[in-house]
Amino acid sequence: MVCKVGKDSFGNDYIENLKQNDISTEFAYQTEDAATGTASIIVNKEGQNIIVIVAGANLLLNTKDLREAADVIRRAKVMICQLEVTPATSLEALTMAHSSGGPECTGVTKHISQRTWAEEKKTKESGWVLWWIMKTLFNPAPATADLDSRFYTLSDVFCCNESEAEILTGLAVSSPADAGTAALVLLERGCQVVIITLGAEGCVMLSKAEPVPKFIPTEKVKAVDTTGAGDSFVGALAFYLAYYPNLSLEEMLKRSNFIAAVSVQTAGTQSSYPHKKDLPLDLF
Repeated sequence: MVCKVGKDSFGNDYIENLKQNDISTEFAYQTEDAATGTASIIVNKEGQNIIVIVAGANLLLNTKDLREAADVIRRAKVMICQLEVTPATSLEALTMAHSSGGPECTGVTKHISQRTWAEEKKTKESGWVLWWIMKTLFNPAPATADLDSRFYTLSDVFCCNESEAEILTGLAVSSPADAGTAALVLLERGCQVVIITLGAEGCVMLSKAEPVPKFIPTEKVKAVDTTGAGDSFVGALAFYLAYYPNLSLEEMLKRSNFIAAVSVQTAGTQSSYPHKKDLPLDLF
């Protein structure tokens, strides 16, 4: 993880929490120039939430910090970016990732600089050993209506929720059909794959290779606290992109839906995210 926290008790606790969860803190920077970012969260009896974010040290993560982590970033299979740091920093990270790649395995290689999901699958089936390109997964949260157009073209997977889709497109999104319409707008802006999550309903997906919106429902559960469900979904999707790349995107989304549904049945944000050992074996 590349991030920045304050030199305060919250920052110290955060870094310790990352270590306890076996997450590298080599590039978890601490600064005395701002306090650690915080969020005030209110959850109602239906498990829905309102969040007020004070970004703090998040906004001080900069290009210099990214360059120090460049070697690690370039070796990644998937990189997630969002907008709780400055847009300029996320854009720099996406640009860095977009120019990166490495050998998938030894043997005959064929470099493919631009390919759709369908082309990638076809190439693998033809017997070529690929030179892999890092997948970029962008979550435009919190969303801004004037999002830089480069975010769309630099995102292999553009994943937002219904509220974010409304801000980005100016369209009302209250159903899978609405989400499909909004996703088409985002696709036209240069995205390779668009996913719009719909909370308890599931999500809608489409891609340049398959530009017809497809609704992926999720199972109904009793929500205790929906805080962090979107992050749970995005994290699960990144996991499948990195470690199970041969799964279809639809199957990845079904599994990510399931994991997000598990997370909302427990109070808390990070504390609600299930460990692998607590999930069904058929997810792996």
